[in-house]
Parts: sequence; structure tokens; C-alpha cells
Amino acid sequence: MTVHVVGIGLDGAAGLSESARQVVEMAALLIGSDRHLSYFPQHYGERWALSDLTEAILEIRRHLANQAELEPDAGSIVLLVAGDPLFHGWGKLLIAQLPPDKLTFHPHVSCVQLAFNRLRIPWQDAHCVGSQGRYFEELTAKLKLGVEKIAVLADETRTPAAIANLVKALDLPTRYEFWVCENLGAADERVIRKSLEALLRESFAPLSVVVMLRESPPRAEPLDLAKLPLLGVPDGAFVGCGDRPGLTVEREVRVLVLAQLTLQPEQVVWDVGAGNGAVSIEVARLFPQSEVYAIEQTVSGTSAIELNCGRFGLQNVFSIHGTAPEILHRLRPPHRIFIGGSGGGLTKILGVCALRLLAGGSIVLVLEALEDIATVLSWIGDRVRREPHWSYRILQVQLSRSLLAGNLTRFDPLRPVSIITIDRLLD
Repeated sequence: MTVHVVGIGLDGAAGLSESARQVVEMAALLIGSDRHLSYFPQHYGERWALSDLTEAILEIRRHLANQAELEPDAGSIVLLVAGDPLFHGWGKLLIAQLPPDKLTFHPHVSCVQLAFNRLRIPWQDAHCVGSQGRYFEELTAKLKLGVEKIAVLADETRTPAAIANLVKALDLPTRYEFWVCENLGAADERVIRKSLEALLRESFAPLSVVVMLRESPPRAEPLDLAKLPLLGVPDGAFVGCGDRPGLTVEREVRVLVLAQLTLQPEQVVWDVGAGNGAVSIEVARLFPQSEVYAIEQTVSGTSAIELNCGRFGLQNVFSIHGTAPEILHRLRPPHRIFIGGSGGGLTKILGVCALRLLAGGSIVLVLEALEDIATVLSWIGDRVRREPHWSYRILQVQLSRSLLAGNLTRFDPLRPVSIITIDRLLD
């Protein structure tokens, strides 16, 4: 006896291939939800309404055992499931619980495939978040990576509003446009683009797919500068670096960096590996009379710096597109230096920064890798032996933000970092 797992869409029997329809018609036992069974009112074999998959698997096992002993040619079992059973469906569980050689799959077009085809967008590089497993954790990871295309399967509890709440709480500089694809394949199918605010307000059909497309180039909403805090600008107020969201220093870490820099008015500040310029902009807003040089080697980063400076109305940030340490020789000697990225040349960058840094100045680095920390400690050790007017301190930072995930609140960790401050004492 063979167990046929037949995928079916909201278009019912009409959407099945001829071979899949024949499999259903010849079934000795037809198992499916009430909706799926309603598509085949003329089927006169045994029918079993599916309410619990575990019970269905036990029922199938009993039939397989009975047929093997009593009626080896009694016919097949057909299990009706939504879409493609091996794409975020029940196929994986069925393979684990039933003899694989007894299973034959007849996939239907998946809802994600339909969604991208309705939007006329290639989807071979899309990331899909299913309705099972660590749903919100998986979606959070994809958003933090800034992936270009995300398809999220929504249901009665993981609604478009819950998805929107998560995106809003993350407050990421990467922007997305949102498409809600409801009842795909049915007569009342609807594919509509919605803003984040509309997702929070409106209700949608339980059977829907939310497609999130990263905006490129990023769209810059107007800023109400009067409502922004003077210190600790929210991450979402900055335009990100497109496919490089990791170039943004998170607000909480940014505030700690500013404290370690011990800034004063009318200073020259270097921001090496500036990303989208978040640190540079914070410094420039706090000290309008200071000169801030935002050095970034990526085109997307440089573009984001210039766009963000325009949005914040800043005239004292100078965007420098180039690679450190070579570009640093052309800049005014600094009072303070922040190093947020090194591109693998950390030792050389530190050497030039130490050469150009004014007496009484400081270098602050944010590092994630243990190897980079070891490199800095080795460098400062050698430096102190030759020039004793250097000192350093390390601040280890492990922070988490509260995040609404459906009906629950959990902590979402930021990347653990070490903030190393190197001071050049007055000669």
C-alpha cells in the first residue's frame, strides 16, 4: 500500500494535475481537513477529517499494518495537505514517522512561489520564514542581516501586525517595502502593498504571505529633527548601507563610544570605517564647532553617510571615500579617533593614527573578534615599551533589547563587543 501526499491549493480540485486527481479518485482512504475534503464531494471511499496530524499518522500506520497482513492490494491512502508538503509543510514529519518507501509526494505550487510570481519577482534568492520552529528568532536574524527578499508565512497568531510590530521594535536602518498576499489561488485572492503603519492597523486573511523587499537605494523619510534626542539617536533615524547593515553601530553601543571619546568643543575627530556615519553624526550634532571626518571605503557606506548628513542638516561632517591608513595622511591631525572598522589592516591603521594623534588625544575602537583584541593589546604593549605616555582600558559590552514577539516579550541580544580606549597622555 502506498501513501500519497497530495498538495492542494485554494483553487481546490481544479488546480490539481490530471495524475494527482486520479490518485485522489482512486484512494481507499482520503484524509484531509474539512476544507480539503469539501473539494471532492463525489469521492465515495472512506474519508477521515484531519484534526490532528499525530492521530492521522497513527491511523495511517494502522492501515498499513492491516493491509500488509490482510489485504495487500486494497488500495492507497491519500493525505491532502496545503501547497508543497516538502516546503515548510508536513513532509519532513511524515518521512520521519512513516516508512519513506511507502510515501509518494505530489506537490502543488507553494504559496511563496505564487506570491513572488504574482509580484513578478525572481525568488531563487529569497529567504523564507515558515510558521513552525523559532519563527520570530529566525525572522529577526534575517532582518538584522538585511537580506534582500524575505517571505513570511502568516497565520492566525503570527499575523502581519505581529510581523510589523517586530520590525518596528528592531528599529533597523535597513528599509523594506511590504506586500501582503492573501488567499493565493482563491477567487478572493488579493495582493496589496502596505506601509508598516498600515500593517499595524489593518486585519488580513489568516492564509497570507508577507513579502518583504529591501529598498535599494534606501528611501529616506523626512526627519523631524526637533523630536530627536540630542544624544542616542534611534537606529531607525539613519539610512542604512543597503546589503551591509552590520556597518551601523547600534544606539546603545554608540552612546558608550561617545562617553569613552570624552569629547570637547572645537575638536578634529576621525571616524575610521564610518559605516553609514551614525557615530560621526552623533558627534557633529553634539559639537557643531567640531570637524568630523567620516572615512569609509565602501561606496554604499559613503553614499549613506552623505545622505544621512543631508537629512540631519549637518555641515561639519566631511565624507571621505578611501581606504585607511593611506587616506589618513591627508587629513588634519585629530584630537579624537574612533575606529569602527579596519578592513583587516588594524595594526597599520593604529600606527598611522598614533603618529597623527595630537597629545592628550584618544583612540576608541569597537571590536568583536578576540583576534582583533589580541592585535590591539599586542600593539599597545609594544607602544608603551617605546613611549610610556600611552595607556589603555577595555570595556566589555553585552547588551540585550526587549522585543515583542507575537504575544510574548523576549530579549534580543546585540552583538557582544569590546570597547578599547587608548589615551595619549600629554608629553
